[in-house]
Amino acid sequence: MAGLSQLSLVMNLKDEQFFKALGARIASARKAHELTQQQLAEQLGIAQQTLAHYEGGRLRLPASLLPELTRTLGLSCDELLGQNVTRHSKRGPSSKLQQQIEAISQLPKARQRFVSEMLDTVLAQSQQ
Repeated sequence: MAGLSQLSLVMNLKDEQFFKALGARIASARKAHELTQQQLAEQLGIAQQTLAHYEGGRLRLPASLLPELTRTLGLSCDELLGQNVTRHSKRGPSSKLQQQIEAISQLPKARQRFVSEMLDTVLAQSQQ
């Protein structure tokens, strides 16, 4: 039986590491969107202290929060869970345009809107 309890301990340590890393990704994405813990917590319908515990890896994030959390932070579930997400289908390095799109996607929403408006203006002018 000692082997089973050791396995449980190892799995608990792995879980702890996973939830700490998940919390760090949530905090990073929240800050990139220039949201406070209070603002994000309100959008998710949870207390700010609960969000702080999720970000610190002290509480397990319920799966029921994933859809709203990914929508609010503009991430896929794979990105939020720390999976390597490849967004281009061809082999080799990403094109400069793809790299720029990925860099823009990491900007706060307000800056993303600004870049989008600039692109819309340039594209509209090129069609005249």
